[in-house]
Amino acid sequence: MKTDIEIQKDVVEQLKWEPFLNAAQIGVAVKDGIVTLSGQVDAYSKKVLAEKTVKKVAGVKAIAEDIQVGISPAYKKTDTEIALAVVNAIKWHTMIPDEKIKVSVEDGNVKLEGEVEWEYQRNQAKTSIENLIGVRFVTNLIAVKPKITPYELQLKINASFQRSANIDASKVTAEVIGSRVILRGKVRSFAEREDAENAVWSAPGVITVENKLVIEEPEYAFED
Repeated sequence: MKTDIEIQKDVVEQLKWEPFLNAAQIGVAVKDGIVTLSGQVDAYSKKVLAEKTVKKVAGVKAIAEDIQVGISPAYKKTDTEIALAVVNAIKWHTMIPDEKIKVSVEDGNVKLEGEVEWEYQRNQAKTSIENLIGVRFVTNLIAVKPKITPYELQLKINASFQRSANIDASKVTAEVIGSRVILRGKVRSFAEREDAENAVWSAPGVITVENKLVIEEPEYAFED
């Protein structure tokens, strides 16, 4: 079992491994396997990448993210300019039904609303605007409107687990209640826990996921 000091060291090294990030700008604290990120970056996409990077580190149980986004004056944009850029980014993305998405911007904070059929469309709407200049934060309020029966949803989720090379399907179960999915079982890492949840979100009609998967502590063999 890794200590908090070991986890902190690994997290810092993983952040340094990302060329898009400046690890010196990001503070890392660890307590009981829970990582707290702090500091300030100059783009919202870097804030998102920092969190994704930490999730790859073995031993991380959860992340408390408190990184602030400080836009340089040279890249400062008006809310009108940001809104126009957001609308165009979504419009030119073939996977997103742009006519169903509403956009509002206040002080660089973007809010997305509307309805889509698939969770990946909801995610792509947010991802497509994360790198836009001037964006400080994105609130994704887009709803997923289900068009599938719970039984069909269950079959699709189980099939997805079986196909995945990163998920031990024998240790993960998904209970479907309407459009809500509850994940139970054991996984080997935070990354596998997230992979299982992402697999569920990729199924059509999923509105809520309760991730109750437990991260198993790896067993190490010691020599005498």
